[in-house]
Amino acid sequence: MNLINLCRIAYRSLNRNKLRSFLTMLGIIIGVASVIAMLAIGEGSNQTIQKSIASLGTNSIFIYPGTNTNGGVRGGAGSNQTLKLEDADAIAAHCDLVKYVTPIVQRRSQLIYGPKNWNSMIMGIRNDYLLIRSLSVVKGSVFTEVDQRTAAKVCLVGVTVVFNLFGDEDFNPIGEIIRINSIPVKIVGVLAKMGQNTFGQDQDDIVLAPFFTVQKRMMISTDHIGSILASGKSELQVVDAVDQITGLLREKHKIAPSDDLDFTVRTQSEISNIFGSITKVMTILLASIAGISLLVGGIGIMNIMLVSVTERTREIGIRMAIGARGRDVLLQFVIESILISVVGGIIGIAVGILASKTVAIFGGWPVVITATSIALSFGFSSAIGLFFGWYPARKAAALNPIDALRYE
Repeated sequence: MNLINLCRIAYRSLNRNKLRSFLTMLGIIIGVASVIAMLAIGEGSNQTIQKSIASLGTNSIFIYPGTNTNGGVRGGAGSNQTLKLEDADAIAAHCDLVKYVTPIVQRRSQLIYGPKNWNSMIMGIRNDYLLIRSLSVVKGSVFTEVDQRTAAKVCLVGVTVVFNLFGDEDFNPIGEIIRINSIPVKIVGVLAKMGQNTFGQDQDDIVLAPFFTVQKRMMISTDHIGSILASGKSELQVVDAVDQITGLLREKHKIAPSDDLDFTVRTQSEISNIFGSITKVMTILLASIAGISLLVGGIGIMNIMLVSVTERTREIGIRMAIGARGRDVLLQFVIESILISVVGGIIGIAVGILASKTVAIFGGWPVVITATSIALSFGFSSAIGLFFGWYPARKAAALNPIDALRYE
């Protein structure tokens, strides 16, 4: 018996029990759709995180204060104040592989304009910060060197701040005076809109001011800074730049080679790899959970095929009696099983794509549907059909024709 005839027989057999065939396919449909949707969500999250990290600036290098140890318990990076302005100046002066560098101090403060107020993040920076982060000013201008040296009471604001203080993000606030913790500050520029980052934080809810303006006028008296942001001259030189910075700060802080560092240096690639590993694990976990439904669907196929073999015992006996070979019966039931999984897989792909698009539209989650995820889920569903259909098919092929004809 040729393959085309076997396919026709398998189709007619499944078509006789449409509802049962569909319910059997349902496990495969749900499994394939779940795998595609979970992989799409995972890949979308990964790409969004990578894009968000890339927005931190090309070749970025982050220097944080070290850890604080209390009673033998160490805090996280930044839990101790160990960095000073002199450290940032030394990096700029002595690390020739570093292109830009800026000290950073920041705090949340209340902004007031007339009867309106808004709580936002205030950052004291040098102009190199804008270059490292690739930030642009769409209205007004950036700080001058005189503004930086004299701790001028000027600032740049994000569009979220403009909207909440002036009622319209398209409003031109250049020259307006706002109060930051009762200190009058003049707006000299508006930053280009950046939107939310991967973690849901509004990157436009920010106020940038000259470093000394924030440190001397808005912070409690301190010589320490929150962090240092630097940029390597090229991507290939970032690792060497990190070594330069580490060696310089170790020398300035008088840290012996055997002692722990009181600062932490991270690069953009390291942060990207950390979050990439996390999202990869989460994607695999989600896909594995979704894949369980495929296994359940495969068990459903085996169950139905075993029932079908029992119901069609006399039919199998008749086929064998008129010349059908064992391998013909085997192929017939394997084809039925594969047909269920393949059709279920095709429908599952459509449902998975639709579900992913629905999540993106109504849930606002980033999703990326890849050809790999579709091929993987479809291939797995086909393999499930073959694997779980093999045993019932072998059982059917092993029937004795005489016993099958006598079966009631």
